[in-house]
Amino acid sequence: MNRKKIILKKDDIDILKESLSELEKGFKSLPSFKSVSGNKKRIQAVLKEAAQRLQNNFPYFHPLYAGQMLKPPHEIARLSYILAMWINPNNHALDGGRASSEMEKESVAGIAKMLGWKKHLGHLTSGGTMANLEALWIAGQINPGKKIIASSQSHYTHSRISNVLKLDYESVDCDESGRMNIGDLEVKLKKRNVGTVVVTIGTTAIGAVDPLEDILQLQKKYKFRIHADAAYGGYFTLATNLNPYIKRIYKLLPEVDSIVVDPHKHGLQPYGCGCILFRDPAVGKFYKHDSPYTYFSSDELHLGEISLECSRPGAAAVALWSTMKLFPLIKGGEYSLMLNASRKAAFSFYNKLKNDKRFLTGPKPELDIVTWVPLASTITEISLLSKRIFNECAKRNLYLALAELPIKFFNLKDKNIGLDKKTVTCLRSVLMKPEHNAWINPIWKILDEATKSSIRKVERK
Repeated sequence: MNRKKIILKKDDIDILKESLSELEKGFKSLPSFKSVSGNKKRIQAVLKEAAQRLQNNFPYFHPLYAGQMLKPPHEIARLSYILAMWINPNNHALDGGRASSEMEKESVAGIAKMLGWKKHLGHLTSGGTMANLEALWIAGQINPGKKIIASSQSHYTHSRISNVLKLDYESVDCDESGRMNIGDLEVKLKKRNVGTVVVTIGTTAIGAVDPLEDILQLQKKYKFRIHADAAYGGYFTLATNLNPYIKRIYKLLPEVDSIVVDPHKHGLQPYGCGCILFRDPAVGKFYKHDSPYTYFSSDELHLGEISLECSRPGAAAVALWSTMKLFPLIKGGEYSLMLNASRKAAFSFYNKLKNDKRFLTGPKPELDIVTWVPLASTITEISLLSKRIFNECAKRNLYLALAELPIKFFNLKDKNIGLDKKTVTCLRSVLMKPEHNAWINPIWKILDEATKSSIRKVERK
């Protein structure tokens, strides 16, 4: 008898039904009522059509999706989010989300503790972009008229946000490892017009971690704020298999002025869930505002008073709180081991590529991102071959990513390659699912087949 293949986990629905019954008990004193609802058959038909439309997606949830920074939410986060949606709390104020606001405060305090802060001011956001916007907005308030500085490999959101906020922005060169170039940074600091330096803790292109140790030394001399964009890499402070350089960086994180972390990246959360934290709670004075018509039922500080966003989904806080309850943020714990598995997968994959004469690897993974290029006679031909391999892998259900990176990231010495361009289109994998560690061999097998096929096609031409 043929058994139906199960790809998407569906038995969680029974757990959700039990939880909804438990939620309902909290409102048993209310009289029953008939809610406005649509025709069940019509709803079912529309949902079926939506499901069919959603099939036009890459399988982000599967280990064979090893491309962009897309990590499926854990089932506890998914179920908790759906559970909270039955009452749809709004965490702008305590009136709109009494329980979920408390859960948000507890969750944010837990993230702050993970990063080394007991005293802090912070809240959840719709994602890293909004969280970084708040950090740079505060930076502009504290140092008006002064520049924002970030690495050329920092997320593009910093230059764009600076433009939105009318803040002067300048990019700093990076070294061959993709980290901020300290020499170039100091050249810019000597002009004495820099107010904030953005330190990236895990660039989204290659996972490089900026040299915070050196930047803190420069801060003593030139007096500027430090904002840590740890949207991607923040949770790796819990990993126990980091190299000594990365360990030192995470140990120094409590010394920065503000930190952004994205729970919807490595924190097992659905989109959108970002988090902004400030070391000095006094920056809350810049958020002060008056609301003449809402939320007078509580004298307690509500989250809308320390946020630029107004309405925010309480469901995101409930999902994060539940996940942190199931997986405490402690080194050596179950969640910590998941991060270790991602690191292990990246190194395993990197070593396979490093030992294969068909490829040139990018910088050694500092977190869980691997970059590489196939060998060819010129940079242009390397880029074309990268794209062919990318497409051939997709035909075989392996989904990688492409990135345009400086050629200095790849060891091209003594390879007799024509350097006809300054950047190269490379292949990139973010091995952020814990399951990736067990799937490296199947991934490698497909990559090998796709590479052979791509090279044969080039040779025939």
